[in-house]
Parts: sequence; C-alpha cells; structure tokens
Amino acid sequence: MDKNTIITLRDASIYQQDFLVLQSVNLTIHNGEFAYLIGKTGSGKSSLLKTLYGVLPLKKGKGMVADFDLNKLDRHSIPQLRRQLGIVFQDFSLLTDRSVWDNLLFVLKATGWKDSKKMRNRILKVVEMVGLKDKLKSMPFELSGGEQQRIVLARALLNEPKLIIADEPTGNLDPDTSDGIMTLLRELARINTTAVLFATHDYRILENFPSRIIRCKNGQILDEDNYLV
Repeated sequence: MDKNTIITLRDASIYQQDFLVLQSVNLTIHNGEFAYLIGKTGSGKSSLLKTLYGVLPLKKGKGMVADFDLNKLDRHSIPQLRRQLGIVFQDFSLLTDRSVWDNLLFVLKATGWKDSKKMRNRILKVVEMVGLKDKLKSMPFELSGGEQQRIVLARALLNEPKLIIADEPTGNLDPDTSDGIMTLLRELARINTTAVLFATHDYRILENFPSRIIRCKNGQILDEDNYLV
C-alpha cells in the first residue's frame, strides 16, 4: 500500500455472511482525507465499514487498512488493527456504570497502556480537545447527547488513530448539535492529520460540510467527488 493511503480496496467483494452486499469495490482513501459514505438502508454501508475494521472477513479481492492486510487478519492482528482506528457509532456505547474518566481509562487499559502518568496525560489531552475537561467526574447519564458524542470522539482519539470510522454518529442528535460535532470532528481530523470515513443519511450535513462522497448503490461503490448543492 502506498505510504500516503490509509484504505485501499481492489476488486473487493463485501459479504454479510454468505450474502453478497457489494462487488467489484475499488476504493482509495488517503491520509488526512475526509470522505462521506452514503446510501440507502441496506445498501452496504455498515457492511463495508465492518469489513474495514475486521468484524466481517474480506472473502474476495484485496484490502489494506492502516498497513494491515485484510486478507490475513486473525484474532491476534484484529486488535492491533483496531488500535490504529477510532470507531464512532450512532449509539454512544459509553459504559453507563462509570464516570467519563473511567470510561476513557478502561479503553487505555484494554489497548495495552500501562504507565499511569501517561494514561492520565492522554485522557486530559483528549477531553481538552473536545472541550469537556470539566466533565471527567460526570456519569454518562448526566451529559447531553452532544456531550456524550464529544466524549465518544475523545475516546476514539485516545490511541492517536490514523483513521476514524464514523457510522451515523450524528443520527441521534438535533441539527445544531450535529453541526457542532461535525465542526469538531473535521477540526480534530485536520489538526491530527487523521483520515475520516463518515457514514450518514443526513443530506443537510453534506450541504453544510461538503467533501468527497462515496455512494453505495445497486451493489456498487460510486465515487462522486464533492457534493454540489
């Protein structure tokens, strides 16, 4: 894979179990690039994303993500791949029985961090990035939807990912809050030179924050460059 690319798929077929979802997929996303993934429900967006982070196997074709060969992933390499990625979902998936601090600490420990001082410094840095340094002692239920999604972004940034995969991350948020999250995500990606693949149904976001569009349609991937209002 070219050193300037974070995702490369060549003649890939994306399966959900034995059902062919997308075929002849050719896709390249470069380091630091922001791209939208769009398409109707059932068009293959989530299956494509799950293949990229190792939940679904790549059965046909070639694929590389963050220098990991998708054709050779196993139970040892999948956790290593995911440490290179930040994954953000529509449902916040925060641990409801522990504070923001403990949610973030849990992820660091689960991904192999050992040094207490380094863990503390990293947590303080990511919550400062998302503007919620004063919420470290809060429980998730004490936060608004927008604040919870900001913490999810902070969590995604903990391991300084090369790529953020976002699956409908603004789907549960009102328009103003969605815009705030989008502004933050794009700024964080720019500052950290992190690529972002952002799946969404929200055409309002595409209009307000134009960027490259990749569409799933009729079992194919179509690259539409920039969305034009």
